[in-house]
Amino acid sequence: MAFIDENSALITEKEGGLQLVNLHNGQKIEIQGLPTDVDNRNRSSIGDNSGLFAVKLDPDFSQNRWIYLSYAARDPNGLGTTTKVIRARLNQHRLQSIEPLFTALPYSKDRYHYGGGMVFGSDDKLYFTVGERLFTEADQPAMPIAQDYLERRGKIYRINRDGSIPEDNPKISKNAVPGIYAVGIRAAQGLTVNPMTNEIWFSEHGTHQGDEINRLISGANYGWPIHTSGKYRHAQYQPPSLKDRRFTSPAWSWKQTVAPTGLTFYTGSEFPEWHGDLFVAGLSRGSLWRIRTADGDIANMEQLFINAPIRLRNVKQSPKGAIYLLTDEANGRLMKLQPTTEDNH
Repeated sequence: MAFIDENSALITEKEGGLQLVNLHNGQKIEIQGLPTDVDNRNRSSIGDNSGLFAVKLDPDFSQNRWIYLSYAARDPNGLGTTTKVIRARLNQHRLQSIEPLFTALPYSKDRYHYGGGMVFGSDDKLYFTVGERLFTEADQPAMPIAQDYLERRGKIYRINRDGSIPEDNPKISKNAVPGIYAVGIRAAQGLTVNPMTNEIWFSEHGTHQGDEINRLISGANYGWPIHTSGKYRHAQYQPPSLKDRRFTSPAWSWKQTVAPTGLTFYTGSEFPEWHGDLFVAGLSRGSLWRIRTADGDIANMEQLFINAPIRLRNVKQSPKGAIYLLTDEANGRLMKLQPTTEDNH
């Protein structure tokens, strides 16, 4: 979700469209004019991850009306789907002047691990994630997708708002895909900026365990599938050694499956005791984690709502400091957290 103001937000749906939601009364208006290649209506299985992913407002949205969308794009020739990033102008309740910014070719019949997380950094550059798209390591080529600099999948990118490549991007290798900012990514979904340090943090899905929280570092290699704290789905998989590469360890990895999705640093005043904490939503067992950081490291964490778990797709802070949650269920919900009082606990 992307807040237009305290009372309205744009919300993407996996199996629906882009909704403009009135946060005061719950009224929804579906935005018209989505790209014709959006694959969001035909589900192949329960594990199908296709659909709309992230929505972001341009840093100068109030003047230029640009919004940015990531989604599962359908190949017109039936070759499958892939992760795509576009921008478009929001005119009333319709998208206009659509501009494709990035398409993570090739198309694939697999319908999971798209990535699609997006955030604008403090530098006003757009950062976004692209997953490697494989379900099992048995399908890895000799050079793993996330380690192949010529492959668009399994990476985090940094681009200018018009899709061009910043001159100060890291030099990954001579022939690397333009825009690559970091490699070794399996299925990262969430990106957020720590407004107190301007660092970008991201969540990463492991296989059996191995879910991670990472700080995004220019040119870093996060290791997948060579270096992981989890187990492979294909137990017999033996990755290449790639001894010439250095891997960046996560800031945190869970010993249980969390399936972390969206995340945000809280800087509001409605929950003063949580100021500066990182909140991470999770799909597995419906978890919401409150994480305290210190000097860029994880100091401690607390799991919330353990008695009433709900699969969560995202956690967001409104402009005035309210905390909203998006659920992942057949009839998805937008929920707002309320401070506990002696009369309401």
